[in-house]
Amino acid sequence: MRHFHTALGRIAAAALIVVSTTLVSAQVGKTQGVLDINTMKEADVATLPGLTPAIAKALAAKRPFMSITELNAFLLSQGLTQEQANAVYGKAFVHINLNTATNEEILLVPGAGRRMAREFPEYRPWRTYAQFDKEIGKYVGADATAKLAQYTFIPMNANTAADNDLMTVPGATQAWADAVKKGRPYKTAADLEKTAGKAQARFFVVE
Repeated sequence: MRHFHTALGRIAAAALIVVSTTLVSAQVGKTQGVLDINTMKEADVATLPGLTPAIAKALAAKRPFMSITELNAFLLSQGLTQEQANAVYGKAFVHINLNTATNEEILLVPGAGRRMAREFPEYRPWRTYAQFDKEIGKYVGADATAKLAQYTFIPMNANTAADNDLMTVPGATQAWADAVKKGRPYKTAADLEKTAGKAQARFFVVE
């Protein structure tokens, strides 16, 4: 009988873990001051380090940037050095997908370096920021982990994401979140883009 109750206890514990995992949705890392360059006003873009009003205008016309490497290539094409581009990333960025980001993308995250280029992929698939805080925090501490998280996102399910998760998407408003929910169910990423917008759709998976 003792073995029976022990087995039941293990099953209950496993069920609790599954429920706990599914109740926590993926999100966009909470900003510590860094803005999403796809949603910034052109006038604010012009105040970023090394950018001129002309570059800001060209950048606004080229948006949305779908990756930080795409933005990096653009800035270098405008005559910025890599060092100058890196200074921009301390203020504005294109969030990287923790589950798919390449080494090249991770290395453009301020403070990430080669260590995080190893650690970010090691713990995939990322499911929650609680997981991120735990695994990355043991290497660099809570403050540095929060600074890294703001450059990242864990894709959320477009068909099930709750309001509090939808509102973490850069530029989100309640009207936008309501429109996303009203458009469900989405069957393809293209369908989602029509409602959410191209820049915002990249924060989701369609399942």
